[in-house]
Amino acid sequence: MTTSTAETRKLYQQVANAIAESIREGAFQPGHRLPSERDLAEEFRVSRPTVREAMIALEIRGLVEARHGSGVYVTEAAPAEVPAPELDIGAFELTEARRLIEGESCALAATTITDQELIDLEKILDDMVEENEHDVRGDLADRRFHVAIARATCNSALVTVIENLWDLRYKSPLCRAMLERARQVGVRPLIDDHQEILSALKARDPKTARNAMREHLGRVIDNLLTATEIDAMQQARSEVAARRSELARRSLI
Repeated sequence: MTTSTAETRKLYQQVANAIAESIREGAFQPGHRLPSERDLAEEFRVSRPTVREAMIALEIRGLVEARHGSGVYVTEAAPAEVPAPELDIGAFELTEARRLIEGESCALAATTITDQELIDLEKILDDMVEENEHDVRGDLADRRFHVAIARATCNSALVTVIENLWDLRYKSPLCRAMLERARQVGVRPLIDDHQEILSALKARDPKTARNAMREHLGRVIDNLLTATEIDAMQQARSEVAARRSELARRSLI
């Protein structure tokens, strides 16, 4: 799929709208399984993460449902035709932006952070550990940790940008749905990563701080990929099991 200057919708929206139109026209019948993620990515010439975002967007619209171990199916009773909602930004795109901006913010903070701010970060990290242990919903301590680093830069513009990026996690229905799916499969704030970031800040080492933050948010992206790929993995396992069963049956003939 290609985009032009006239087409400003996000790629996931283009894919979701194209599939929604195919459902409306009857190309995909109620109760039928959609093509695989790989096939859809090839058909629309987009990345597989874009297809995953499109599938979640279609789920939010009530047009499809993901069945664990089986795939994504058109709902039996499609909702009445309504304008597609603006689902805003996806978690992949948001985290990529955070990786770029927070990496540089962390490098700057390493040169300006005070001893008291380091003590405050240690306390926040303790809160994060406690939230993980008690499976607290949300990521309040995680947000506080990252915003505290932004504040340590003494640059109010950076603080505003990073706070806004975090707020988008909650304002965007698509991003919220993707993060909730990740939480459902056990993805939690990465304590060791945050400890590495804190250690780099304590050393007042900008390069190490930048790398620690970028590597941390890179792992966040990897975890999101894994979390949103689980249905596809379960589907593949189910298909392999079915093939094995068929081969076993045929071998008895």
